[in-house]
Amino acid sequence: MLKDWKRWTAAAAATVLAVGMLGACGSNSGSGDGTKITIFNSKSEIQQQLEELAESYGESHGVDVEVYYSSDTVAAHMATKYAANQPYTISMVDAKDVYSLGAEHAIDLSGEKWVSETDQAISVDGKVLGFPVSVEARGLIYNADAIKKATGKDFKPESIKTTDDFKNLISDLKAGGMESPVGVMKEDWSLAAHYLPQVYEEQEDPAAFIKSLHDGADLNSNARWTSLMDTFDVLVENNYAKGDKAISAEREVTEQKLAKGEIAFMFGGNWDWAVLNQYEPTKNMGMMPVPQNDNDMDVQNKLVGGGSKYFFIDNSKNTSEAQQKAAKDFLNWLSMDKEGQEWIVNTAHLVSPFKNNTLEVADPLGKSVKEFADKNMLINNYNYLPDDHYSVLGANFQKYLAGQEDRAALAGQVVDYWKSNDMKTIQ
Repeated sequence: MLKDWKRWTAAAAATVLAVGMLGACGSNSGSGDGTKITIFNSKSEIQQQLEELAESYGESHGVDVEVYYSSDTVAAHMATKYAANQPYTISMVDAKDVYSLGAEHAIDLSGEKWVSETDQAISVDGKVLGFPVSVEARGLIYNADAIKKATGKDFKPESIKTTDDFKNLISDLKAGGMESPVGVMKEDWSLAAHYLPQVYEEQEDPAAFIKSLHDGADLNSNARWTSLMDTFDVLVENNYAKGDKAISAEREVTEQKLAKGEIAFMFGGNWDWAVLNQYEPTKNMGMMPVPQNDNDMDVQNKLVGGGSKYFFIDNSKNTSEAQQKAAKDFLNWLSMDKEGQEWIVNTAHLVSPFKNNTLEVADPLGKSVKEFADKNMLINNYNYLPDDHYSVLGANFQKYLAGQEDRAALAGQVVDYWKSNDMKTIQ
């Protein structure tokens, strides 16, 4: 989870001058005749869609809406804003940020109509503080058209349960002319915020497992680590970009290759459709659990996921009651109004977390996630990882991806990371 908020704020105060221009841009001061609200977006895939929404929603509702994006760690970026007394009206953060920041910085949304329409809202001390933006899940993304073209057979993802099953399919793809059937994203967030956490999330008790690593447990002897890393090795061995090229491969190139059917598999999530959709993808794509040589039916049959990204509304004196009301109106519009619901599903290509949004998910990855979610076939996200988890261990994981270190070395680095953590926020 996050380090103490006051420590973040104190550390960020020293950088306020450097980010002063950004802070001024994000001010909640009024603009023109209408109320002005600012929205912080931490989801890069929908930045353009949000900017376009801000313009159209603002015009139709008489509100000045501005959207800002930062690739910085959410907590660090938010700390600079609060240190400068220039918070956003609405902030999109991760679940852990709602737990750590909400009590101090978010207004209570318990009385809003949308609360009864979702199981994904986040409450702290009995108050609803986090508005769920979407449901997301992780697994292998597949291109069924590409697989059929290479093998001559319709692809049935449910038939691939184990790593050995996956290896056999890879062999068939190669025999059918697909030289490198896999793409592996090198980004630290993909490796250490999405793939590695499954090692924790697939344990019976993730927090207890992490605490055992803190106490020096041998990660290499853990069955889940072994099964997931065995599969990762298969992905790496069949990656179109190998060795040093693996850590210079651009995400857009990898996604384009998957969209066009030049490769058949990529680890990722339904958020990737926002990128894949830019490259005229083939029709038959979807998501499946990461295959593992494991008899645990849960890990073989479930994606990992749940509520992903949350809005909270600032409660400080820098945000007026009029701005808070405008922010509430915006969230109500997203969740309750037909146009807002259509934006979530058809424009942003998100899986709505609201029961009253009955629109059919248009994109194939979202459809897959909704099917798994509707069947209660999701392994819950673990929402309390420290913010530096993906940057520190992502750098280590990238070395492994590039063949610069072995599995034992990576395991040791994971254990060393947790040994150095104070564990105060792990729950």
